[in-house]
Amino acid sequence: MSTTRSRFANWIDLANPTRFVAFADRIVPWLAGAACLLLVAGLYMSFAAPEDYQQGSTVRIMYIHVPFAWLAMMCYGLMAVSALGTLVWRHPLADVALKSAAPIGAAFTALALITGSIWGKPMWGTWWVWDARLTSVFVLFLMYLGIIALTRALDDVGRSAWAAAIITLVGFINIPIIKFSVEWWNTLHQPASVLRLDGPTIDPSMLWPLLVMALGFTILFFALHLTAMRTEISRRRIAAMRRLAARSSDA
Repeated sequence: MSTTRSRFANWIDLANPTRFVAFADRIVPWLAGAACLLLVAGLYMSFAAPEDYQQGSTVRIMYIHVPFAWLAMMCYGLMAVSALGTLVWRHPLADVALKSAAPIGAAFTALALITGSIWGKPMWGTWWVWDARLTSVFVLFLMYLGIIALTRALDDVGRSAWAAAIITLVGFINIPIIKFSVEWWNTLHQPASVLRLDGPTIDPSMLWPLLVMALGFTILFFALHLTAMRTEISRRRIAAMRRLAARSSDA
């Protein structure tokens, strides 16, 4: 019991920005190294995996497209939890986590759209269709851009935090729409083939490279997110010091 309480106390301590920065300094290099190793191994496994009997070598785009799409939604889920942290629990780093994740999520969403278009061209005969899945992911990308623009437009940190948190939670309704769009509507996009109640439908020779790539990109995301949070904390400290210096000079 004392060990559990000690570990819980250690996590609570990370609410302190100084301790969080020290924690990030220690763990980011390890996360970056692990991500590099997994991505190298995943790329090797992806090229060694067999071609699809219908799609041929084009199917290899799956090994980067699917992780990008997963992370686009996972990042927004993390932002939604951070929004609750701002509005409900008043966690001091919740707004930092939300604002730091938005540009990373926008980048992964853009990469998912681009790789999806490259994959769709030989399969569907066109770069883009207003398919339910594609359209809802494009809406997700616009939501990321909107949140980024909002947080940069408001100078007041408190107002910016509340506005970003509310908009993020309202926009979360799009995540289940993305997930279940291929089941709710008649779409060109293929249905889920990995996260299924009755198990994956992908052959293990293709599933394992996909999972390794997904794990590698997920660890890379957390390395990037912690780095961005560390940078945001430093930026806010510098801004606070400048305001304090300006007040001192005026006095």
